[in-house]
Amino acid sequence: MPHPAQSHESPHLMVEDPASRHENTNTTASHINRNHLYGAAKPEARHIFKHRNANDTCSNTNRVNGYIIAHPAYPLLIGQSPPMMRLYSLIERISLRDNSVLITGETGTGKELVARAIHRQSPRRGESFVDINCSAIPDTLFEAELFGYQRGSFTGAMETRRGLLEEASGGILFLDEVDALSLPGQAKLLRVLQEGYVRHLGGRENIPVDVRIVAATGRDLQQSVKEGTFRSDLLFRLRVVPLHVPELRERGEEDLRLLTNHFLLRDAQRYDVIPRVFSSEACEALSLYHWPGNVRELENAVAYALAVGIEEDLGIGDLPQDILAAVNVQHGVLKEYLHQHLSLAEIERRYILFVLESFKGNRAKTALVLDLDLRTLNRKLKVYLAVTKFMTARA
Repeated sequence: MPHPAQSHESPHLMVEDPASRHENTNTTASHINRNHLYGAAKPEARHIFKHRNANDTCSNTNRVNGYIIAHPAYPLLIGQSPPMMRLYSLIERISLRDNSVLITGETGTGKELVARAIHRQSPRRGESFVDINCSAIPDTLFEAELFGYQRGSFTGAMETRRGLLEEASGGILFLDEVDALSLPGQAKLLRVLQEGYVRHLGGRENIPVDVRIVAATGRDLQQSVKEGTFRSDLLFRLRVVPLHVPELRERGEEDLRLLTNHFLLRDAQRYDVIPRVFSSEACEALSLYHWPGNVRELENAVAYALAVGIEEDLGIGDLPQDILAAVNVQHGVLKEYLHQHLSLAEIERRYILFVLESFKGNRAKTALVLDLDLRTLNRKLKVYLAVTKFMTARA
C-alpha cells in the first residue's frame, strides 16, 4: 500500500513506498526500516548515495525520510524538480480531454511512462492502452497490424483478426517513434483520424473506432516536414497538444539522487538483499556526467555497477567506462588549463567553448550545463568571436 504521508512542501507530491509496486512483500528488503537505509543526512552532505552510519545513508532527503517522491497519480514518474512539477501539472490538465497529444523528448526520458500517466488520469482509464512501436513494424505489415484483416485476404491469413485500432477503441492508442512511419503509412493513419473508422484488409465494412491518439518522437517533426519525410497534415492532427519530457540533465541533482536511490532499492527488493550505496567519489562522477541517454542510461549504469561491484559501497571504478571517460575528459581539460597558469577569464572562455563543442553548438544545452542565462552565454560568445576576428586580422 502507498505510504499515506504527504509532502509538506507541495500538494502535488506524495511520499510513496516503492515496495508497494511489487507483489512479493515478504522479502528481507521490504521489511527493512527505510528510515535507517534512506534516512536524512547532515545538512552539509552533498552525496545522498553514500551512507556513513546506520542512521545516515542519504543526504537532503529529510523531508521524505528516504521514500521516493512521486506524484500520487503517476507512481512510475519519479522526480520533484521544477521541470517535472510542470510536467505533472500539464498531464493533469490535458488528461481530461480527448485531444491528440504529441510527446517529445530525447531517448530514455520516459515518454511511454508519460503516455501511460495520461491514460491513468483520463476518463478512458478503464479501457485499453495499446502501444505500438512504429519502427518495429515493417511497412508491408503496417496496414494489417493497424487495421486488421479478413480471413484469406493474403497468404497466411487463416482467420479474421482485429487490428490495433479496434483493440484500442474506447481507450488510447500510443504511437511510439511515430516519425518512423513511412509516407504511405502516414496517409493511411491520417485517413482513420479524419474519418473515424477502419476497414479490414480484404474487407468491405467500415468499422467505427473511438480512440484517443497519443504519439511520441525523439525527432524534430517540423524539420522532418521540411525534409519531406513527414506529412504536415498528420503533424497538425497529432500535435494538438504538444508535451515535452525534460532531459535528465535539466532536472537537477535532486532528481538524479531520487532516481538512483529508486534503482538501488528496486534491485534490493528483486534479489532480497540489503540495498547497496554509492561512494562519494562515484556520486560526484554521476553528478558530473551529462546523461545523453537520460533516465534509461542512468538505470543501466546503476545495474552495471551492481553487477560488477564487489564491495558493499559501489565505487567510482564500478561505473561504466563511457561515464568515467567523459568525466575524466572534463577534469583533464580543467587540469590542463590550471597547469598553463591562464587568467580566470581565459579559463572561462576555453571551458565555455569546450562545453559548446561537446554539445555540437547547442547553446541552450550549453547554458543549462554551465548554469548561465542564455542571453549571458550569447553575449560572451559574441565577445569571443569579436576578439578572435580582431586577432586574426592583426596576424
